[in-house]
Amino acid sequence: METKRKALGKGLEQLFSNEVIDFDNFEQEIVDSAKKGDIVEIPLEEIRSNPYQPRKTFNDDSIQELAQSIKEYGIVQPIIVKKSVKGYELIAGERRTKAASVAGLSTIPAIIKEFDDQEMMEIALVENIQREDLNPIDEAQAYENIINLSHMTQEEFARRFGKSRSHVTNMLGLLKLPNATKKLVEDSKISMGHARALSKLSDENLINELADRIISESLSVRELERIISENDLPKNNKINRKAEEKNMHYTIYEKVMREKIGTKVKIKENRIEIPFDREKDLERILEILGIEIAGD
Repeated sequence: METKRKALGKGLEQLFSNEVIDFDNFEQEIVDSAKKGDIVEIPLEEIRSNPYQPRKTFNDDSIQELAQSIKEYGIVQPIIVKKSVKGYELIAGERRTKAASVAGLSTIPAIIKEFDDQEMMEIALVENIQREDLNPIDEAQAYENIINLSHMTQEEFARRFGKSRSHVTNMLGLLKLPNATKKLVEDSKISMGHARALSKLSDENLINELADRIISESLSVRELERIISENDLPKNNKINRKAEEKNMHYTIYEKVMREKIGTKVKIKENRIEIPFDREKDLERILEILGIEIAGD
């Protein structure tokens, strides 16, 4: 485990540090730290997508353009994969892999790294969010998955991903839309602005009716907001500000403890959680806290 972390710089510990997350730097560090022998040619037919990939569709025109570039200049940067039971699973470089296949290549340069399932999920979500390859619904689902997986508050998530708090709240609100309206957003038949206005409403039938009107009457976002306002349509419950203030208070304590202990501390439900990798790491934490065990 320690060897892997060193090979990645700080790996996911860096990717999910207190600073704004930057997937491109994370990927570039792996490439820059790779030695000549670390980059190998592997058969395209042995590569499959990251099973936690949240992106459902790829732009065909973009893939074709990249394929043409590959024909002319080759693969500029190797992909990153992990070894699996049958072949390899992609960590980074899915567009390059698809384009290489379109370009007629049979192999592709790759760097092989070790990642567990949780890391695979986190990396897939971060890459797609940062590179804006997701439609609004897939992006919103990715936000929720990372928040749940990492036990972040919305405020902490917003800070780490370089987003505004209002943007995160608006994105998560899209997940409350009825499935029929979500599909319209996924297919780009109604805009993010329309979807955001509709997500404030509580009546699903009404939301679907308004979504259909947006398309049939070519309603602008301003026109939709006027209809909602003038008819005083039922809204979702207000946000519990006191609960948010309490979470923010905990976030400050968590940050201070993380900086002191050097590991990801979580405070919730009147408990403090301090994870550790192995016994040596636990001993390090106890030493920092000034706790001595009799007999040591």
